[in-house]
Amino acid sequence: MSADGQHILDHLKVVADERHRRAADPELAQRVDSVKRHQHARFAQTYGDLSRQADTARAVSFFLEELYGPGDFTHRDAQFARIVPALVRLFPREIVGTVRTLAELHALSEQLDTAMGQHLVRLPLDAGAYRHAWQAVGRPGAREQQIALMLAVGHALDRYTRNPLLRHSLRLMRGPAQAAGLSALQQFLERGFDTFRGLRHATGFLQLVAERERGLVAGLFAAGPEPGGAADEKDAGAEASSGLR
Repeated sequence: MSADGQHILDHLKVVADERHRRAADPELAQRVDSVKRHQHARFAQTYGDLSRQADTARAVSFFLEELYGPGDFTHRDAQFARIVPALVRLFPREIVGTVRTLAELHALSEQLDTAMGQHLVRLPLDAGAYRHAWQAVGRPGAREQQIALMLAVGHALDRYTRNPLLRHSLRLMRGPAQAAGLSALQQFLERGFDTFRGLRHATGFLQLVAERERGLVAGLFAAGPEPGGAADEKDAGAEASSGLR
């Protein structure tokens, strides 16, 4: 097993552990689901302007559904875990490295989501309760790492679109990938390739994402910590634009 392959397995085990932990505590599971849905809605609002532009709408959708969506990725993760040796053997090294980054992002996000769920003071979740949980969890370094990993996936997919040989190799992988049980990964990669190939200014798009996410993180850490009250209602619109998990 290569180092990348082992790291992928390690990250997927973290994800599985978080899911088992929540499965054993239905109340925690409900709270984490609420966190995920709140974050999904906030990301959609943050990038609503870009989702209405023809050249960036597809990229927003990719980030929203593949990286920040509240959907259940259990099947995809289980597939990854079963076929990591085949993944390492069949796919180009660059793509394996990107899958490692994706798995690391997934593991970190699941850990932070669980922590957020544990610190929620009330449901249904509103902006004040979300901010309170965010500040209670803290871990600014982990939040910055989350952004960096997300951007790394985006930049990698953008680089791949400028490598015709790699793009052709991925298309040739459709049959072997399906035979090896890698169809979900294949679909994710192809959607990522197609998304960034359609972006006229991918670097500018990713820079804008980085600026908005880091600004919103700073705002969440700087805002008043107390949930409830008029201040929460005033801040709700601003916080609702955050796209971070």
